[in-house]
Amino acid sequence: MEKILLIEDNDALRDNTAEILSLANYEITTAENGKIGVEKAIANPPDLIVCDIMMPVLDGYGVYQIISKHPHLQHIPFIFLSAKSERTDLRKGMEMGADDYITKPFSDSELINAIRARLEKVKIHQNQGGKAIETWYQIISDLGNKDEMHTALENHDVIEYKKKQTIYSEGQHPNKLYYIQAGKVKIFKTSESGKELITGLLSAGDFFGHIPLIENAVYEEFAETLEESSIRVIPRKEFEQLITTNQEIALKVIKLLANNISEKEQQLVALAYHSLRKRVADALLTLKKKYAKEGEAPFSMSISREDLANIAGTATESLIRTLSDFKNEKLIEIKDGKITLLEERKLLNLFN
Repeated sequence: MEKILLIEDNDALRDNTAEILSLANYEITTAENGKIGVEKAIANPPDLIVCDIMMPVLDGYGVYQIISKHPHLQHIPFIFLSAKSERTDLRKGMEMGADDYITKPFSDSELINAIRARLEKVKIHQNQGGKAIETWYQIISDLGNKDEMHTALENHDVIEYKKKQTIYSEGQHPNKLYYIQAGKVKIFKTSESGKELITGLLSAGDFFGHIPLIENAVYEEFAETLEESSIRVIPRKEFEQLITTNQEIALKVIKLLANNISEKEQQLVALAYHSLRKRVADALLTLKKKYAKEGEAPFSMSISREDLANIAGTATESLIRTLSDFKNEKLIEIKDGKITLLEERKLLNLFN
């Protein structure tokens, strides 16, 4: 059962709203002011926060400021409630990075639909970024326990790659599957003029190079290291035997390929319809999603401006100008070439 924290100083509205949400099958925790709400959120993190703005002790904006900076709470969906409906109040809430803003009086269905939509968005994001059955390591691990698979992997050769070293090139014939033991790798395509578009970012625990093995075709893209990397190679015959002799594993491979296609479609839609600011913000969040260490807040990473531009699908000069704008707006910090995300929610909710 999903947990919702309701912060509201009006006793009647708080009790009535809590009852409605309980009937909608949510586990409800309530708080009568912002200070108590923050304390309860820290003690027992909810799945979503609904918070009034005008409250004693600590108002809703203050609550959001604290929540959005807390490493264990900053990704929780946050919905503002307010009796004020002026555009300035709405804009202030959204510019701070809130996920939604509902004005009083509101209907039961309006609140429930808003909550359901935000929780569903979180689930989709987690499924896209997770490393469960959709990763090659898990697929291969299904043949046996993980200790056995670690032993099996250790029997294969490890190749040490330097930073910006090519692993394979477009047009080459594949003869192995690659597993990243340590490091970072980018997958990219090039245009006739030589312009790059990064289509994949990989890190330790990822397998790659599988699609041309399955299609029995040449590589249609390039793979290159973003930093010094240790990569194990698994012979083609061993991989082919894996998917031809085990139906369950073959089905999971199909699901993985379908997921890859879906991600590529989303990337194409973003390139076609998103503004430059939105694409750059999405590129920064993609880096965070892929490379952030557990508990790392705020996320920082060194990456060449050219590579970041190739992720966003824009010219390097345009990227640099946009990063400068983000820095001036205090969305990011840039120091010694390293980019630090200061306001992830604002980047996520950036208007297109």
